[in-house]
Amino acid sequence: MQVDDIKGEVLDAAARIDGRARETPLDASVELERRTGAKVYLKLECIQHTGSFKVRGALNRILSLDDAERRAGVVAASTGNHGAGVAYACRELGVPCQVFVPVGASKSKLASISGYGATLEVEGADGVVAERAARRHARESGLTYVSPYNDPRVVGGQGTIGLELVRQLDRIDAIFISLGGGGLIAGVAGFLKSVRPEIEVVASSARNSAVMFESLQAGEILDLDSEATLSDGTAGGIEHAAITFPLCRKLIDRHELLSEAEIASALRLVLERQHLLVEGAAALAVAGLLKSGQRYRGKNVVVILCGGNVAVETLRAVLAD
Repeated sequence: MQVDDIKGEVLDAAARIDGRARETPLDASVELERRTGAKVYLKLECIQHTGSFKVRGALNRILSLDDAERRAGVVAASTGNHGAGVAYACRELGVPCQVFVPVGASKSKLASISGYGATLEVEGADGVVAERAARRHARESGLTYVSPYNDPRVVGGQGTIGLELVRQLDRIDAIFISLGGGGLIAGVAGFLKSVRPEIEVVASSARNSAVMFESLQAGEILDLDSEATLSDGTAGGIEHAAITFPLCRKLIDRHELLSEAEIASALRLVLERQHLLVEGAAALAVAGLLKSGQRYRGKNVVVILCGGNVAVETLRAVLAD
């Protein structure tokens, strides 16, 4: 997949998922404007179906399947937003769905995935083992594997956020996007730069799990261990030969690397001053803006709040700190 391909993928995705994914609001933040001097707008993907942007890519991927592929069903691996997005899309479209999860995955997250009708398959002690098992099962059974980021249709689906943004805001000077596997930032930035190349794209990464950030610095995808992070939605490794890696190299203009304290502070701010429930991966992008200080004074800045699925125990810990 090339950068030049993204605009077409996004436009195709917008036509496919029209009426199925929400066009989420763009909400001005007085508090973030006060702190930064910028006119700050929050893209509320935290109120998307399933509480995350992930449903956009899942819907686009499954809607692109032919009738035989839909009847056979799909396979995914996830303990969180991707699994819920795929399960939701499959329920809406009447497609059988299996989601592979590791032993010890959060019961609340598993309940969310199974609540949308997916069959859970428990495999291995961590997500990497579950993902390998899901891919093997899909290959051996002739089913479609739905990747969380390593698929042009998934990237195109996530990029529909960018299409909405250019309709919602006349001028965007910079956009802050949380960085994990790169599907969100590749799709959104790829579309935005195709129509407004002057927009600055800033990637926010959690210091405790900055695999894509470190890989981009090294010029190759690295196998790195990750520590626990509030931004669990961006945590984990990157598939070798992932299509998002070269896209991120070309599309990202700046990086912000954030500590757990900075992510927690941003999460509390959004909850207390914006009255929005967001997860750590969404707070990560807000933390990136706050760390940039006055750099964007007088500019129009968008921050994507990518999800709102925060565990109760995590929320308690953050608020008690």
